Amino acid sequence: MTNQPDISIIDLNDLNLPERTGSYILHAEKLTLIETSASPSIPYLLAGLNDLNIDPADISYIIVTHIHLDHAGGVGLLLESCPNAKVIVHPRGKRHLNDPSKLIQGAKAVYGDQFDQLFDPIVPVPSDHLIAKADLDRLEISNDRTLTFYDTPGHAKHHFSIHDSKSNAIFTGDTLGIRYPISMTNGTELILPSTSPNQFDPNAMLASMKRIRELNVDAIYFGHYGKSDYPDHVYHQLSQWLNRYLRISETIIKAHPERSVEDQTEAIAEALFNRVEVESDISDPTVFDYIRLDLNISAQGIVDFITDNRR
Repeated sequence: MTNQPDISIIDLNDLNLPERTGSYILHAEKLTLIETSASPSIPYLLAGLNDLNIDPADISYIIVTHIHLDHAGGVGLLLESCPNAKVIVHPRGKRHLNDPSKLIQGAKAVYGDQFDQLFDPIVPVPSDHLIAKADLDRLEISNDRTLTFYDTPGHAKHHFSIHDSKSNAIFTGDTLGIRYPISMTNGTELILPSTSPNQFDPNAMLASMKRIRELNVDAIYFGHYGKSDYPDHVYHQLSQWLNRYLRISETIIKAHPERSVEDQTEAIAEALFNRVEVESDISDPTVFDYIRLDLNISAQGIVDFITDNRR
């Protein structure tokens, strides 16, 4: 757990990996929590709240940037300990938190036999605890602090980012990609796109990035993981790697059109990993475990996108 003025981050130990997924606590009159990760992370989240001397019953709002299970899968379980909290979600995601059957079906298609270990249980959120926030909607959490919600598709259509007026920072979930543990690099932040299936859209992602850039924020808080004080570096890395991802993937698919989707996906994931390994300044090879995990999923989303746009 790391503390910063008015904002604390709790390491949720997602997938038993440190600095993989974080939950942010905004210390305001209406105590607000952003991101929950999956249900296996909830004990870590509750322990982190305890370390901060926060009673879960005092939390007013739980916000999820989008409804992918590594961000929102644990919200229903957490809510059992936060009886006074309202859950805020993108309008496209609201019904799926109330009835998560399609979320479960989609995740099982991606993760297969690993689903139970990674995500179980998925607890529905009662409808009277759900609030949808559309583009440019606001939420006042103290007299001097307002959150503004920005529709930011690209990673998913049910994704918003949250601007905090007090810190002039933005919480971007996966829209601006993944920030890998700074302790494992040679002091340079490594930011890679998150292009997971099945709503990845590179043009929407770049448009969302442009919109965030125009806000001139001082800091960016990632779902995976932590805070960057260098927004221009984030924008450069995201656009650079997104272009590489697409160029490499197109080349592989064009060169081997006879391959199955599974073989193409595997080849793309390996090619992307090799490029990241060559281009990145890594001091601790453990970070490659994180990167391989993400690229295996991201390759699926890229193949989906390219295939759908050729029909």
